[in-house]
Amino acid sequence: MSYASFESATRHSEGESIIAEDIATSGVQASEAVARYALALGDDALMLGQRLAHWISRAPELEEDIALGNIALDLIGHARFFLTYAGTAWGKTEDDLAYFRDEEEFRSVRLAEQENGDFGQTIARQLIFSYYQYELYTELMKSEDPTLAAIAAKALKEVEYHQDHATAWALRLGIGTEEANRRLQEGLYYMWPYIDELFYNFEPVAELPGVAVVPSTLRARFEERLHATIAEAQLQVPDVPQARGGDRSGAMSEHRGHILTELQVLARAHPGATW
Repeated sequence: MSYASFESATRHSEGESIIAEDIATSGVQASEAVARYALALGDDALMLGQRLAHWISRAPELEEDIALGNIALDLIGHARFFLTYAGTAWGKTEDDLAYFRDEEEFRSVRLAEQENGDFGQTIARQLIFSYYQYELYTELMKSEDPTLAAIAAKALKEVEYHQDHATAWALRLGIGTEEANRRLQEGLYYMWPYIDELFYNFEPVAELPGVAVVPSTLRARFEERLHATIAEAQLQVPDVPQARGGDRSGAMSEHRGHILTELQVLARAHPGATW
């Protein structure tokens, strides 16, 4: 990574820290229902950010090492906001919630936990998830909860880039070589069964009218935009069965434990350590 890129990433990280600390010290306390809602959104971002970090030094070109690393930083920043806010309801910090919960206590969607696979599979996941997050945060900015609305406004600016990045790669691969098209198409087939879960009206959404976004209301616009991009990339919308479950009750993919083992090992081995 160049010095300029490192400096940019450092400023990015410091900016996220300042905002997370502002939430923690603002005196605002989330209700139990708001905390559970924020926790689910934070867990989504944390899992996917951890997944994308694995591409650093492994991406097909140096620029992608930096791009995917920065997207991972963005997502971990979003996780920090949501987990910090959720923690105000329970007297916990973002670190408590990220590092010291067991896997069945997380509420992330299974799409965010799926394996990177090859680059085509990762781009397929990014395409789906960034389009979903764009719709989610666009609506969440209208929340009657000012903290959730502020988090969404900050996150949306970054998700717009994630969406553009995934779209550009989908077009590049889809309209590129036959092999690139095949791999991206296979990636879409792999990820597609987990789409329903994104739009499940999970608890505590029903308890938060005007505060939480009702996931099912996002689906029509999401499909319209995503299907148009898939068609432009000369790919097919997969026709595959959807995975069962999706209520965010703690049901998980087989991958979550592996992700958390790596994410949490240092904090659990040296609790309270700082550097």
